[in-house]
Amino acid sequence: MDQTYMKTQKILPLVMSMAIPMVLSMLINSLYNIVDSFFIAKISEDAMTAISLVFPLHNFAGAVSIGFGVGANAVTAFFLGEGNKKNADGAASLSLLLSLVHSLFLTTGLVIATVPFLRSFTGSQTIIDYGREYGSIVFGCLFIGQVGLIYEKLFQAVGHVRIAMFSMIAGCVTNIILDPVMIFGIGFCPAMGIRGAAIATVIGQVVTLVCYLVACKKGMLGLRLSLREGWQYRNMAGRLYSIGIPAILNQALPSLLITVLNSILVAFSEVDVLILGVYYKLQTFIYLTANGIVQGIRPLVAYNYGAGILKRVREIFRTALYLAFIVMAVGTILCLLIPQDLIGMFSENEATIRAGAAALRIICSGFIVSAVSVVVCGTLEGLGFGVMSFVISLLRYAGIILPAAWILSRMFGAAGVWHGFWVSEFITAATAVILYRAVMRKIDG
Repeated sequence: MDQTYMKTQKILPLVMSMAIPMVLSMLINSLYNIVDSFFIAKISEDAMTAISLVFPLHNFAGAVSIGFGVGANAVTAFFLGEGNKKNADGAASLSLLLSLVHSLFLTTGLVIATVPFLRSFTGSQTIIDYGREYGSIVFGCLFIGQVGLIYEKLFQAVGHVRIAMFSMIAGCVTNIILDPVMIFGIGFCPAMGIRGAAIATVIGQVVTLVCYLVACKKGMLGLRLSLREGWQYRNMAGRLYSIGIPAILNQALPSLLITVLNSILVAFSEVDVLILGVYYKLQTFIYLTANGIVQGIRPLVAYNYGAGILKRVREIFRTALYLAFIVMAVGTILCLLIPQDLIGMFSENEATIRAGAAALRIICSGFIVSAVSVVVCGTLEGLGFGVMSFVISLLRYAGIILPAAWILSRMFGAAGVWHGFWVSEFITAATAVILYRAVMRKIDG
């Protein structure tokens, strides 16, 4: 297993070779999110509202697996850059063991919490029933996605991003194909409604995990994984969590944001709650693409930092930033030019489409500048400064936008919530630049 190309290959081709497979994976994943919501919206607006309300819980579960996976990714890549294969194996094994523990607690907690959580936002028994049915299946099978995401981060850490890409795409495509079949009933499959959407999601995750396990069986990971060995390296848990916990909080903050914004918007109408849910489905297409770039550079940053080549770390950061700017510019253009078409994929109600289009035009004002915060957070995680990354995300998802949305909503109604997004992005980007420069001065010594 040779990763020396991470510190020798030219920066742009290297970043592109790592980022493009992850961007493609994120695009397919985004397409899955949109297609999944598209078919669920065809059931009814109540079904789509239920998914919007369950989303924060689902996102929190994903936050734990992705965030802890960031810690596994960064620590494993650092040891590989340092040339310490034994510690890299130990860190990877411990990460796998801890992910199983996390999934046990999450499944129990989320299955119990789903109905009370839904009742705190709506009195509609139909919406609650939809959310309970969907959540009981997805949360009950949570361990499959949790373990799959750890494997994804480990394959990224060793530079095998194409395997991660193939596995993720296989699961997402399976899900996309099964959605209409299981929701509406095609061929021998009965119509299962929202329950079918949940089952299709779980089957897609199973396909992804199987792909990873087959690749590991063929020796493609290049790391020795053992749950018993993971326990022997439990002294590394502190290092994994020092990066993983801030990254988990980074990932979980959007759930907090959506929950609080839902509580603000529900005072105006349930249509505004629906619009927020639709926006978060649409924005995944943009932000997951940018996140694909970040996932591509994180192991490169960690590896070169472990190898002591800080000049390359800076060049990797700048290259990723330029690429993220391009992605965000495309997202801004789409939201300005065709917002009605985007919202129209999820609702046939003309009033909802008009209100949603107006919201997209406002929110997208902050897309381009948000690239700064996104890339800085990923770079700081690769460098092991997870707390700094969390500070940026805390400002972006809570510290600025929540008070701004509350104050502006008192002045402009639901539109004030949408204005809170771009206000937050501009202030957070300025803070991110300051923290990034401070960290780079510190590690320069």
